[in-house]
Amino acid sequence: MKQATKTALLLALTVIAGAQISAAAQTIAGPATAPAGATAIPLYGKATPGSPADEVETRFMGRETVVRNITYPTLTPVFPAPGKANGTAVIVAPGGGFFMLSMQNEGWRVAQALAARGVTAFVLKYRLNPTPKTDSEFLASLGKMMSGAGRPSGGTPELRDPAATQDAFAALRMVRQRAAEWHIDPARVGMIGFSAGAMTTMNAVLQAAAGSDPLVRGPDFIGYIYGPMAQVAVPPAAPPMFAALAMDDPLFGNGDWSIATAWHAAKRPVELHVYQTGGHGFGMGKPGTTTTMMMDEFLAWMDMQGLLTAKANP
Repeated sequence: MKQATKTALLLALTVIAGAQISAAAQTIAGPATAPAGATAIPLYGKATPGSPADEVETRFMGRETVVRNITYPTLTPVFPAPGKANGTAVIVAPGGGFFMLSMQNEGWRVAQALAARGVTAFVLKYRLNPTPKTDSEFLASLGKMMSGAGRPSGGTPELRDPAATQDAFAALRMVRQRAAEWHIDPARVGMIGFSAGAMTTMNAVLQAAAGSDPLVRGPDFIGYIYGPMAQVAVPPAAPPMFAALAMDDPLFGNGDWSIATAWHAAKRPVELHVYQTGGHGFGMGKPGTTTTMMMDEFLAWMDMQGLLTAKANP
């Protein structure tokens, strides 16, 4: 695949996601920014690279705020109300094609929905590929690089991960190391990722199984939301997976659910939800479609795994 086509596919992912966000922004309940009192923790302590000053917030498609040029990765805990924590933790990885993060639609709102059910959520702000500093230059570059490019039928975007998987490993390590402090069971630490965040989540599973980072194991369960559906080599001890996608997803909704069937063939727990319509980037749900049920279904699936049942002294 030519590099220009790869880039255009990447940009298509981000623009389509933004369009879905804008459609849903006026009706989706939940916070637009980090909850009051939530504090971002530098992912590598004093050794955390980059600077928060590099970040740019963009009012994408006129409504939702996305964050670009992240060089300083952080993890922000969103705790349940006192007395509601059940000992389960979920790291939330927003999407955006590794060029931006949809912090509202795929970050803070998701974390709040999890915390409302007693799950300690952690929003991961992972490192991204650089983009032009000004919004006008950024949007112009998207349009220019998309123009005239197409996608082969059934093709999968090849997106460059700058350091997101490394940051996911660091987040998993931090949550487990501080499990006692945060009243978390270190054997109940999962991830939910959206689009590029789903790719990051899957990379954490596959690379941990391959032993690429001996200091961290992968997530104990995963939510895989509108990520690529191509088949992968499923690790023997792959974690339980909840996967969701819209049938009309222009990137991955081609009727091939090979990743889920591979999980099933490996005799690993998997649940797949395919919605009639919703496009790509529906986040907490596109109004007027059944994608609005996705978060409740994910939580019901977690409950079925016993992950919402409180454990004594986690």
